[in-house]
Amino acid sequence: MQTEMITFPTADDSAPGYLAAPDDAGPYMGIVVIQEWWGLNAHIQAVTQRVAGAGAVALAPDLYHGQVATEPDDARKKAMSLDRERAVSEIDAAVTYLKNDARVAPKRIGVLGFCMGGGLALQVGARNPDVGAVVAFYGGWAPKATDFANQNVAILNIVGENDEHVKQMQRKLETDLRMTSVQHDLVIYPGVGHAFFNDTRPEAYHVGVATDAWTRALDWFRSHLVPGM
Repeated sequence: MQTEMITFPTADDSAPGYLAAPDDAGPYMGIVVIQEWWGLNAHIQAVTQRVAGAGAVALAPDLYHGQVATEPDDARKKAMSLDRERAVSEIDAAVTYLKNDARVAPKRIGVLGFCMGGGLALQVGARNPDVGAVVAFYGGWAPKATDFANQNVAILNIVGENDEHVKQMQRKLETDLRMTSVQHDLVIYPGVGHAFFNDTRPEAYHVGVATDAWTRALDWFRSHLVPGM
């Protein structure tokens, strides 16, 4: 596997990101990985490597541009001060970067996000026609169903039963999406709360649920990004 920090072009300038890809020429899926509110830390880099290991060129844009939070108060401040429009623009640019990568085929890109990144993944998927599939783990924000100008995206929402606010928000999106042509599914895992996938947080991590959710996520991307799967 090849891994490196890169700089990729954006609409206004450039942005940093962590790129992971298999050694061979491909073709592979292209998947953007979007950070939690902590930043592009070791956990998100490890997830990006796991995505690449599953058969994808994976790019995690660094939305905090080099800053990483280790305490909840700092993470909250960084998330609240994040310019969402700039962040979405940089995620769009990451989608374009993967679309232009010769190893990536077909050219519909997947977006995988966690917590803050889950909400951003949904927002990008709603409006970017180059996005073919989104998997949002406990997304902390949801667009309205009427925001989905990209009707050809397939949305998988994954949440924990005890993550009450996120659960209700994503349930509403699920209900409202039934009035559209957007393919969608909502998986609610019983007995777990927020951040159950993050194996660096022992108070929240649940290995059995995380394993099942990971399988679902990869199956979703393969089903909607790879012809014939």
